[in-house]
Formats: sequence, C-alpha cells, structure tokens
Amino acid sequence: MKKLSLLFAGFSLLLAACKSEKEALSYRTIEGKTMGTYYKVTYLDSLDRDFSQAVDSLLVQINHEISTYEKNSTISQFNQSSGSFSTGINFKDYSLCVANPADCGRVKNYHFFKNLLAARVANQRTNQAFDPTIMPLVNYWGFGYTPHKAVEKTDSLKVDSLLQFVGFQKVVQDDSAGYVVLRKALPGVQLDFGGTGQGYGVDAVAVFLELKGIKNFLVDIGGESRAKGRNPKGEWWVIGINTPKSEAEVTDFTRVIRLENRSVTTSGNYRNFHEVDGGKYSHFIDPRTGYPKQSTLLSATVFGTDCLEPDALATGFMVLGLDAAYELATQLEGIEALFIYSDEKGNMQVKYTPGVAAMLVE
Repeated sequence: MKKLSLLFAGFSLLLAACKSEKEALSYRTIEGKTMGTYYKVTYLDSLDRDFSQAVDSLLVQINHEISTYEKNSTISQFNQSSGSFSTGINFKDYSLCVANPADCGRVKNYHFFKNLLAARVANQRTNQAFDPTIMPLVNYWGFGYTPHKAVEKTDSLKVDSLLQFVGFQKVVQDDSAGYVVLRKALPGVQLDFGGTGQGYGVDAVAVFLELKGIKNFLVDIGGESRAKGRNPKGEWWVIGINTPKSEAEVTDFTRVIRLENRSVTTSGNYRNFHEVDGGKYSHFIDPRTGYPKQSTLLSATVFGTDCLEPDALATGFMVLGLDAAYELATQLEGIEALFIYSDEKGNMQVKYTPGVAAMLVE
C-alpha cells in the first residue's frame, strides 16, 4: 500500500511538472520603451493572445496626457496656459468610468485627471512634501523638461522667486459647470507628474490585463511593479531592491521581496543627481524650501495594493527624510515601506515597517 502511494505521488508530481512546463510555455513577455525608461509585461493567457500593440498604444496615450516632454500633451497645455484650463472632463462620463473601467478609454484626459487626483491625495498625506507644482524648481535645478544642466552657482533670489509658483493650493479645481476646469493662482504655476506617472502606467496596464481575464502577471515600468497571481514557476513573483549606490550593478540587490498580489515602487537619490563644486545634489526638491533635499535616506521602497499611491509616497518619503517617512508609513493603511539609509559612520542600514518582514525572501 505504501509503495502504491509512492507511485501515485510520483505520478502526481510528473503531472504537475508537465502542467508547470506547459504553463511556463504559455507565459508571454512584451517589452518596449515608455516614459523615458523601459516597460516589461509578463503574463499567462490560456488563449495565448498577444497584447503588445494594445499595451504600447495605452502607454502612448498616457504619455500624451501626462508627459512634460511632449509639447502638445495635456499637462504641457496646462503648463503653457496663462490662467484657466478646461480639461474637457465630463463628470458624468468620469463617474461611469470609475464604476466600469472598460469605459475609461472614451473619457477625454482621464489619465491626466487620475494623476491630478492621486497627486492631491499624496500632497495632503505627506504634509506637502509631495507636490506636483514643483515643476518650475525641477527645471531650475536641471531635472525637468528643459535641458538637463547642473546649477553652477545657487541663486537664492531665483529660488525664492520660483517658490511663489509652488503649492498645490495654487491649482483650483472648478467643477460647477459639470466639466473640470483648473484655474491657476499665477500664470507661472506648472504641474509635474513625474512622481506618479510610472506607477499610474503600471496600474493602467494591470487593469487592462484584468479586464482581459488575465490572472497571473507582472507589470514593470522602470522598476515600478505590480504583481498578480503566480510566475512561470508557479510561485509568487519575486523582485529585488537595488543597492542604492551609483556604482552598483542593476542586479545588485540589498533585499529580495516576495510580491503576493502587491505593487512596489522605489525612489532613490543615487542615480539621478548633479555634482557642483565637488558636492552632489539629488532630484528630490523640497517644495517647502525650494532646494534639493539633503538627507541620510538613500532610497524608499513602498508597497501597496496599487502602484500609483506607493509611487507618489516614495517621492514624498524621500523629501520627508527617514524618521518622518517611517512614522508616516506605519500610520497609512495598506502601506508598507522599506528604507535604506546611511548611518553616522557612513554605513548602509535598512529599516522597514512590520509588514515587510513577511515579504522578505531569505
């Protein structure tokens, strides 16, 4: 009887192996360029459909609404406007879209509006450390859509003059006529969705796959990822958190994380920076001071159900600094975070919220 059980177990394992191999062959991977970086989507579809064209078209449309590098994008039109800007969004259509995501494709400037709403929430939750109206200062410090050039000498008067355009309260939303109209307090007020765009793109592709009935996938845009179901090995999807050093290889990981139907996004100051007079300043501009944030925090990795909120929070956390960011992360429902920082001796250390421990792959 025991021998029969072993034979049956062996046969079951053989069937499982065959099934696993067949499923692995059914996984598709599509790749491309978007938002100044790469995208990679891996998914299992029993119908073996190729979504490459649809995904690429979706990301092109998102860029056409939220990219400051496109002169005619929706956000660029807002930035170039002098005072009042009509988004063309009808609240009736938008409400239908919220109830049924399949209808979102016909809502004008839906992607722009979703980023605006998410940015407003993140602005409030981070005590204004995250602020999309930072655009004029991002350009000044050489990280925006203007030519990337390091500031040779800091001009405090210039910084102060640009601060008058910063502050989310200077973008007033008027819905009284049934359409969304944005009014600027000053003509120089501009928006930057660099802190939400990639996370939003990840979510948009994930929603597209779910609407197609896909239950196992990993969507990755520039390192921001959202996972659902299992990978080709039949296991939870696994991602690595990069070591925050400019000289580190992209495969050099500080921690490896298991994603069980979660999203993850990381912001760090170790790759995008300028050097001035032997010193470095990062692209994380504090909207409250106008200057690049000086901090021992090297990177902030944020986990959540979707990818949009963690993307915005990761940027806000980098501006807040380690202690304030950690305290806030422990208070936000559905959010976990892992922080890599430099201690007083210059050694790299890791600190994370309680829920991260269960995600770590030993």
